[in-house]
Amino acid sequence: MHYFEFPSKDSTLYEVSSSMNTSLDEILEVRKDMNADGSVVNTSRILIKFDLTYISESVASGLITSGSNTKFYLNLYDANSTELNISQTLYGYPTSQSWSNGSGKHGATPSITDGVSWKWKDDSTSRTQWNAVSSSGGTWYSGSGYEASQSFTHEPKDLRMDVTDITWKWLHSTVPNEGFMLKRSGSIGNTDSNSDEGSTTRMGHFSFFSVNTHTVYPPKLEVVWDDSKFTTGSLSPLTSTDLEDMTFYMRGFKPKYKENSKIKFRVVAREKYPERTYSSTQYSTGYNTVKYLPDGSTYYEVKDAYTEDVIIPFGSGSKVSCDSTGNYFNIWMNGLQSERFYRINYKVVSGSGTVDETIQYFEEQSSFKVVR
Repeated sequence: MHYFEFPSKDSTLYEVSSSMNTSLDEILEVRKDMNADGSVVNTSRILIKFDLTYISESVASGLITSGSNTKFYLNLYDANSTELNISQTLYGYPTSQSWSNGSGKHGATPSITDGVSWKWKDDSTSRTQWNAVSSSGGTWYSGSGYEASQSFTHEPKDLRMDVTDITWKWLHSTVPNEGFMLKRSGSIGNTDSNSDEGSTTRMGHFSFFSVNTHTVYPPKLEVVWDDSKFTTGSLSPLTSTDLEDMTFYMRGFKPKYKENSKIKFRVVAREKYPERTYSSTQYSTGYNTVKYLPDGSTYYEVKDAYTEDVIIPFGSGSKVSCDSTGNYFNIWMNGLQSERFYRINYKVVSGSGTVDETIQYFEEQSSFKVVR
């Protein structure tokens, strides 16, 4: 199962303008700006926070499993990053102090200073500094279990950072949830010349869409867990011969689903040309006989029908289940963006790990819309 939570707030902290608030910008940036000889270096860092109330309640109720196989990923989408060095790493940390959103935008004249900035965690009127001993740039927890990272090589790409350890610390109340600090390596106040932030090496500029974007790419926190169950009852399996030539279709598929609904999708697979059977009491074509797909190796994928972006990938969180009625899987619509169309695809692996292994893909031709 996959569930997505969208941010409650985000902002970029710019060292070059230490009191400027940018909480309404459509772009989040991790920048490194330098003068010609490298004697002046200014960086930026990203703050982003998610409301974990629903996730916490779902873990407590058992809707989301609390086992070690449940993973959390921070997703940010590239917005034309520029001049990136060949190889570098971004780091994520849990922010250690509360901060206030504002109404500022980068480049506003005069600068808007009514919210969080490089120097202030609230605004320049309240004047609560992140750190009284340095120019600051935010504060964060570090050490084992408090650091996440993702490496980038050769070209810009979307960020999908494993933040499982950090998120569980919030859910277990080890530290309060004040959001993620996303940055290159460097210290508070950017004073370490051996770090990526403080060195004279040109690193380029990461750009990601913010929660205020007018595109379909806002940041999101992704929860992934295995909710699959496999109880076949009296059903028979599709044989290897059946799987080589079969037909997929959805049972009870609808063109629209409400955004807060939780839907059980029924998927039926059968051999393309089932055998006819005869008896003294009945005749059957076999077209209505339900059989089940391979256990643990049949997956679904959800794509945006317009952009073709993969929203839910094939993997451990998208296994097809089975009960005595047939195969099925569940999707929580409140984790998908409303007023958009989606399409479902399937992956069936048979004979996994053997010389007879086959991998087949099937596309659902009809799309569904998530509506408000």
